[in-house]
Amino acid sequence: QVQLVESGGGLVQAGGSLRLSCAASGGTFSTMGWFRQAPGKEREFVTAMGYTAAITYYADSVKGRFTISRDNAKNTLHLQMNSLKPEDTAVYYCAASSLLTRDKTRYDYWGQGAQVTVSS
Repeated sequence: QVQLVESGGGLVQAGGSLRLSCAASGGTFSTMGWFRQAPGKEREFVTAMGYTAAITYYADSVKGRFTISRDNAKNTLHLQMNSLKPEDTAVYYCAASSLLTRDKTRYDYWGQGAQVTVSS
């Protein structure tokens, strides 16, 4: 069965950096992405990447600060987060889809989530 497991979350001060990783097992996927959910809010799109990285999507709120990457040989996904802001505080989820899309309803598999907390 497909399993996605996030790691690398934690507590960081505003302006700092964190790097999240997602280890996939049970298959490989044409599209992988990251979403986040803050307390009391809906899960929202952060970024996504196709298999070859020829096309990437970013939410406007993270452009220029976050970078998505994938290592297909190791079946892993990464999210480098720089210049973090308190409003980035959320649980971050990796996800997989057959289509490159921002729509969370079109992602088929999800990780358990990793907490990211940014203090001011």
